[in-house]
Amino acid sequence: MGGAVSAGEDNDDLIDNLKEAQYIRTERVEQAFRAIDRGDYYLEGYRDNAYKDLAWKHGNIHLSAPCIYSEVMEALKLQPGLSFLNLGSGTGYLSTMVGLILGPFGINHGIELHSDVVEYAKEKLESFIKNSDSFDKFEFCEPAFVVGNCLQIASDSHQYDRIYCGAGVQKDHENYMKILLKVGGILVMPIEDQLTQIMRTGQNTWESKNILAVSFAPLVQPSKNDNGKPDSVGLPPCAVRNLQDLARIYIRRTLRNFINDEMQARGIPQRAPPKRKRKRVKQRINTYVFVGNQLIPQPLDSEEDEKMEEDNKEEDEKDHSESMKPEEPPQNLLREKIMKLPLPESLKAYLTYFREK
Repeated sequence: MGGAVSAGEDNDDLIDNLKEAQYIRTERVEQAFRAIDRGDYYLEGYRDNAYKDLAWKHGNIHLSAPCIYSEVMEALKLQPGLSFLNLGSGTGYLSTMVGLILGPFGINHGIELHSDVVEYAKEKLESFIKNSDSFDKFEFCEPAFVVGNCLQIASDSHQYDRIYCGAGVQKDHENYMKILLKVGGILVMPIEDQLTQIMRTGQNTWESKNILAVSFAPLVQPSKNDNGKPDSVGLPPCAVRNLQDLARIYIRRTLRNFINDEMQARGIPQRAPPKRKRKRVKQRINTYVFVGNQLIPQPLDSEEDEKMEEDNKEEDEKDHSESMKPEEPPQNLLREKIMKLPLPESLKAYLTYFREK
């Protein structure tokens, strides 16, 4: 599934293409997509395919096409502080993007059938927290993943504001999925080859809307134990943050707000990631000439075509010269502020989430 937009050269280029094709329509979703590099969730040796609008699978590891994730993120209508459940959380790519929108007071849970994929997701999450330049630019709701079949969730589990299921749902499991949703919540799932948005408008009332024609592998049916019944799976607890964690959140928020106010006072704009200029495509003008009794089309370059060739050549030379310059590491103002605080080194390390840059 996928192939709806042109391939990008990097993550920003892919997001530009998704915006141009109207798959990404809101600034909040765009920021989350730009902050998480899709290529980081690919295995080494497969990253060349990361910025194509195609699904990818290797063993149990699977990523849906970017256009699918875009429609899912838009359809969920995420807001800070909401609770989210990802049924079939896979690599954690979607859950991590969701966490950037939910913020520190949301709930971000995922359940995944394969234990090796859960370990892979945890590794990618740790890498994002420790190494990504985007981490300090957002308040983050860290995903919690458990191993299990999403059709075996314990009957006394809590309900969620937003739910996504990343596998094809059979019609007889539709009500099971709906029960996991709070009143006023939104469930997005593929059912009968349609990515569908379902809103719970009351205790027993629902509104459904088809979003996109899709093709997903169906949910795996649960296996039964010796008693002939499937074992139930417990979801992560909805734990209240401790005082130490709350202090870290508010110290970082205060420093981040101070940095933003300081930059505004000095007239320094917030730096956006550089956008790559798209090359203009040269189009041929056809003229026709008679050769014997046949009318043959002949390509004819216009003056505008020649100017395009010159412009593209100049852009190539400029890009090459810029690529030869040593790249300056991005400035992490939040980290700089934290490291200047009159605090013990151990506390500074805690405030930076033990990041090394």
